[in-house]
Amino acid sequence: MTLPEDAPLTSFVIAVDGPAASGKGTIATGLGKAFDLPVLDTGLLYRCVGVMMQKAGANLDNHEEAAACALLLTADQLDDPALRTRAAGEAASRVAVHPRVRDALMEFQRTFARQEGGAVLDGRDIGTVIAPDAQAKLFVTASPEVRAERRWKQLKAQGERVSLKDVRADIARRDARDGGRDAAPMRPAPDAVLLDTSEMTIDHAADAARRIVEAARAKWISST
Repeated sequence: MTLPEDAPLTSFVIAVDGPAASGKGTIATGLGKAFDLPVLDTGLLYRCVGVMMQKAGANLDNHEEAAACALLLTADQLDDPALRTRAAGEAASRVAVHPRVRDALMEFQRTFARQEGGAVLDGRDIGTVIAPDAQAKLFVTASPEVRAERRWKQLKAQGERVSLKDVRADIARRDARDGGRDAAPMRPAPDAVLLDTSEMTIDHAADAARRIVEAARAKWISST
């Protein structure tokens, strides 16, 4: 079912934004379980477009080819393990700068957000572009050094051989690209709650996020 872009959000939506390896994906998954809501990692959409283009031998910097791939994306493609690799992350950041790619994927994300009961979405522009009326908004971050070490350990666990120095360079490059692009640059929504996970364990961060959302949910319930 596709709803109009201006359809009101009548259910509880949680927007979780932040840079790469900040912990937002883990937090979003935990919030989905805590509030019994479906979760969409929107970064997988861009990773999928990038991987599709790489498999087809297409140019990641060609906006027409990228947009054409985005229009072919289906939900069942998001389970591909190849989307979790370092190469897929870099490809995602490159195709995400194309406005036509973002336009092609926007309705997919907005429809997910507006499903009955609500949803949790994590990405770069959920609270600012995809679901600006979300009742709960978090911007999850951490220092570049901490994020690089997290991603490095994750990649090693997946069997990828990469140096911490290279991962640090990847993080810096992606931050610059995601924050500096013209189309939906990564930034906190004005009403988002900042959650810095640099010094937090996974459990601590998840608990902090849950309490933030519980407060937002209580405020939403009291106003309806």
